Amino acid sequence: MAPPLGLAASGEDPGGITGWATSLMESLGAPGAGAAIALENLFPPLPSEVILPLAGFTASQGDMNLIAALVWTTIGSVVGAWALYGVGALFGRERLIAVAGRLPLVKVEDIEKTERWFAKHGTKAIFFGRMIPIFRSLISIPAGVERMPQTTFLLLTTLGSAIWNTIFVVAGYRLGENWEQVSDIVGTYSKVVVAVVVLAVLGWIVYRLLRPGEGKRRA
Repeated sequence: MAPPLGLAASGEDPGGITGWATSLMESLGAPGAGAAIALENLFPPLPSEVILPLAGFTASQGDMNLIAALVWTTIGSVVGAWALYGVGALFGRERLIAVAGRLPLVKVEDIEKTERWFAKHGTKAIFFGRMIPIFRSLISIPAGVERMPQTTFLLLTTLGSAIWNTIFVVAGYRLGENWEQVSDIVGTYSKVVVAVVVLAVLGWIVYRLLRPGEGKRRA
């Protein structure tokens, strides 16, 4: 199956994530881009910073419509997020607390603090979280656990995802054959986010080891 026109002209034979996403878009058009983004939400290691600008580049070559690419990638984001919301809703609060009670260093009060934080800031977390790698997928699970109203969840997810997707699809469209520049920039951003998360987790572990406290282990 032929790659997008620009890749074929340059003699490149894309493989890995690029080849997989290219194959989907070649086979299904804009809905293929949406399917790739839906899977990216379910499996965060799949990078949206590759899929989205590639969709824009494909549109710039005339292989799909730009508006269709924007619409379908946003639909894919919402579908993937909604699936993870369902996972959180099925898991539920009681099961989460039961699991937390068995984990080392984790206390039920940690879950309760998170619940209070989410009750206060959940809408902002859902909206802005769509623009943060890894977090953009995982934030759907606590929304399901806490049973955020689905209308609110879907509206915020659609708006946040539309902004994120539009930025990178349009960037890929504008850059044309240089679309990989977008991936390089966002890849650096993603690595910084991961590093911050790892440091935060390590800091929390050190704090808990030094000050274990007397928090409840079970509800």
